[in-house]
Amino acid sequence: MRSTGKGRRHGDVLDLEPIRRVPRTPGRRLAEPSLEQQVYSRMAAIQGEHWWFVARRRILTAVLRRYVRLPDGARLLEAGCGMGGNLAMLAGFGHVSAFEPDAGARRIVGWESGLQILEGRLPDDVPFDAEAFDLVAALDVLEHVEEDLPSLATLRNKLRPGGWLVITVPAFPFLWSAHDRIHHHKRRYRKAELVRLVSEAGLRPVKATYFNTLLFPVVAMVRLVKGLLGIDKADGDAMPGHLVNRLLTALFASERHLLGRIWLPVGVSILMIARRPEP
Repeated sequence: MRSTGKGRRHGDVLDLEPIRRVPRTPGRRLAEPSLEQQVYSRMAAIQGEHWWFVARRRILTAVLRRYVRLPDGARLLEAGCGMGGNLAMLAGFGHVSAFEPDAGARRIVGWESGLQILEGRLPDDVPFDAEAFDLVAALDVLEHVEEDLPSLATLRNKLRPGGWLVITVPAFPFLWSAHDRIHHHKRRYRKAELVRLVSEAGLRPVKATYFNTLLFPVVAMVRLVKGLLGIDKADGDAMPGHLVNRLLTALFASERHLLGRIWLPVGVSILMIARRPEP
């Protein structure tokens, strides 16, 4: 399905433009935004160009093309689409639907993308029929929910037999930092733990790998040092300068050429592809 959202080409995917802020009316006092609203607003502002978002989309595009076989007219679901940064990328593989618990995000993403973003929340309030989708994507979503195993079981039930589940999550509990707390993460995962959970939910793991590996030593060192020094400040959300952003994008995105040829032993994140078994 062709996305109707505003955007521009960046490499091999269509990147959504950052959402424009509405100017404040002079003399009008606005309520202080909540922490949740601040996170969403910051995500909306940077997801079109920030190195982490851009490179992750390129990696996901390459992995989906390499390993996932979808029928013509495939139906895809993004669980917890946030500010919609992945919708244009997913639309390159079929007809995309999405749900999101945050009302403000739903309104903005619906306006930007032209899609109807439904209200929904894992694990018990997902507004789609069972066995409706050929692929379900939960991209940095599972770490936000209290009940991860029931959530995986719900996503399994939305897949047609033989359908695909694509998951990304943050890796390694020892990397826990203020970044996780601010983004309302409940946990970080080890690969073996994620494989076990996916299997217990009735899915068959196909591929599982760490990624964001090349930058792993730097991220690990920074977070460990901050922990030792008691520095409670998030890292990684700020938009770097243009040249640094391009360099980090190229470095992180280069892992798409490795994934599949070798499976990476460590990384800041985990990528999992699984299938619902056919009868």
